[in-house]
Amino acid sequence: MALIPATILTGFLGSGKTTLLKRVLTEAHGQKIAVIENEFGDENIDNEILVRESGEQIIQLNNGCVCCSIREDLRTTLSDLAEKKRKGELQFDRVVIETTGLADPGPVAQTFFMDDEIAESYLLDSILTLVDAKHADQQLDDRQEARRQIGFADQIFISKTDLVDEASVDALAHRIKHMNPRAPQSRVHFGEVPISSVFDLRGFNLNAKLDIDPEFLNADAHAHDHKDHDHSGHDHAHGEHCDHPSHATHHAHDDDVKSFVFRSDKAFNPAKLEDFLGSIVQVYGPKMLRYKGVLHMKGSPKKVIFQGVHQLMGSDLGPAWAPGEKKTSKMVFIGIDLPRDIFLQGLEQCLV
Repeated sequence: MALIPATILTGFLGSGKTTLLKRVLTEAHGQKIAVIENEFGDENIDNEILVRESGEQIIQLNNGCVCCSIREDLRTTLSDLAEKKRKGELQFDRVVIETTGLADPGPVAQTFFMDDEIAESYLLDSILTLVDAKHADQQLDDRQEARRQIGFADQIFISKTDLVDEASVDALAHRIKHMNPRAPQSRVHFGEVPISSVFDLRGFNLNAKLDIDPEFLNADAHAHDHKDHDHSGHDHAHGEHCDHPSHATHHAHDDDVKSFVFRSDKAFNPAKLEDFLGSIVQVYGPKMLRYKGVLHMKGSPKKVIFQGVHQLMGSDLGPAWAPGEKKTSKMVFIGIDLPRDIFLQGLEQCLV
């Protein structure tokens, strides 16, 4: 059986997750979607979305979708859904997990990698994060969960932009970019999002997404003066500090979720890099939300694609370096108060 694509939908309380989900469920895309709800309380999705069968955990939605509340462990719920699909008891094409607004998406994402049975049934496609333009600044100041949700995102949707002025939305977008430069952002009005921006993004699929999001390496372009660095060194690692006056608005916020980029034209020594990454993941894994890279390894004619969530790290061979293509390693780390200098100096020492 082909792997079932899974999408995690997250965002702080009131950011519009249910509105977006309702929009996706009612769009005429011809797909049957199993929705797993992880909300507090008895009401799992707004009642108008659901056609309830009282007492049932599996609920038939009005467009032929399936919904189940998590009354048990997520792993068990996913396992049961996959089993029912295999037996032909349920028909669905993909799964959407809507987390509670107070959830850290990390453990949800890890479920897809830590359990062999789940890994053999599902493909984690991406984590989508909704951000409420009107309340986001306060939420990001006060709540680590809100900051983590942005740190984990593969795609960010800014909602309720009609409630604030353009300058406020731009400032929020800059703040989010500072926290997670690799996730594309778009502004949504009442959940009106094209299905192509929600599904099959391959945010987690190493084989299908063979290069870094084009936007994410531009993190430093917003903050620095656009000069190219052709040598390897600490200058390569940008993205954390914006020191230009035009970005002064950001400095009111000292977010603990930050990102930085490392790049070098020198090749990595594979053994040294493996040892170093293994050691930092042991120490800082719980604070490493997402990390990702395209690497130039000594002796390999192919790019090496690597990424991880917390302590879970994986790598895969990408396409061959094209003739004449500049072989450059590029890595981004997104995490909570990560010691930037330790990471950068350590990576520097892994170069050939």
